[in-house]
Amino acid sequence: MTQKKLPDDLQLETLAVRVAVDKSPYGENSEALYLTSSFVQPDAASAARRFAGEEQGYTYSRFTNPTVTSMEQRLAALEGTEACLAASTGMGAILMLCMGLLKAGDHVICSQSVFGSTIKLIGGEFGKFGVETTFVSQTDLAQWKAAVRPNTKLLFAETPTNPLTDICDIRALADIAHNAGAVLAVDNCFCSPALQQPIKYGADLIIHSGTKYLDGQGRVMAGAICGSREMIDGKFVPVLRSAGMTLSPFNAWVVLKGMETLGIRMQAHCAAALELATWLSKHPKVGRVYYPGLSSHPQHELAMRQQSGLGGAVVSFDVKGADPAELRKNAFHTIDQTLVCSITANLGDTKTTITHPASTSHGRLTEEQRQAAGIGQGLIRVAVGLDAVVDIQNDLLRGLDTL
Repeated sequence: MTQKKLPDDLQLETLAVRVAVDKSPYGENSEALYLTSSFVQPDAASAARRFAGEEQGYTYSRFTNPTVTSMEQRLAALEGTEACLAASTGMGAILMLCMGLLKAGDHVICSQSVFGSTIKLIGGEFGKFGVETTFVSQTDLAQWKAAVRPNTKLLFAETPTNPLTDICDIRALADIAHNAGAVLAVDNCFCSPALQQPIKYGADLIIHSGTKYLDGQGRVMAGAICGSREMIDGKFVPVLRSAGMTLSPFNAWVVLKGMETLGIRMQAHCAAALELATWLSKHPKVGRVYYPGLSSHPQHELAMRQQSGLGGAVVSFDVKGADPAELRKNAFHTIDQTLVCSITANLGDTKTTITHPASTSHGRLTEEQRQAAGIGQGLIRVAVGLDAVVDIQNDLLRGLDTL
């Protein structure tokens, strides 16, 4: 059937439901799910050209599959990048990033406030292979500048960070990276392209855990790198083809469908999160609330500029306590009294989730690393879903009011 070409000036909401590979001859309106490990070739010569990359065509689902391509095209369109490459998980995408860009003797500058597994991977696992990493304050540009070396190849940051929602100035970090001849990669998991497009502020690469808001219902694992066609094809496709951190077609299809409602979900998530954060900030048993949408947040103005005026969907807060042992006890008590919130370290779900970062997402870090990242024993993270806010408030009161 004849395929219509989409206009070039579509809005994000339309891109989220329309960008995909061409329809099959059957003319399906919902994108097809191609559950196949390999693809039959018309002849040996065509197979040779396709495996060599000299001719377009699907060959083997470890690195080429139409459903995965649809997911990649859609996410690239939403992020405003030329290309995207999917991975099995968000951490798989970061692994692919590092394997594609770094070699022994290279140096990385990374925010000390990023996800715990990211710190372990970049600072620990890659340290075994001769890659050095300097961890710096997320918000102190002077530390980023001072950390630059002649062999610095990559600057890596999340914004907002997990779980304290620190915001980095993407444009300023891009300038530091580019002046050093390095690349800036930004993890955009917390905001998604519905709120923030780091490429507009000078970032070279955008990392996603599609497990979170891109899927939106906590169903599958997925990851991705977005960037220029040159970097995706030249640096990362060869790694994926050899190492195989491959996104399955089924998971790609689920994320593809999830992105169709990304915009309206994020609007609802953010509105509920702001209401919850404002309410928490007034509770006598809460020491501090971390949420970029609050005017009290140290980077509130920067967040509003970079994040389309919205604060995101993750709210973290400290319960009060006299010492680390009491703080941990009070945090556990507050979490354990919930009946509605799901006690799980995942986020980006329609169901509100609650977790204790110091013993879950950042539990593998040393106490020194946790302190540097600001992760205290009294910290609780709530990823606000689509539950009624009053029900989440009452759920938290069961614990907070009985401390």
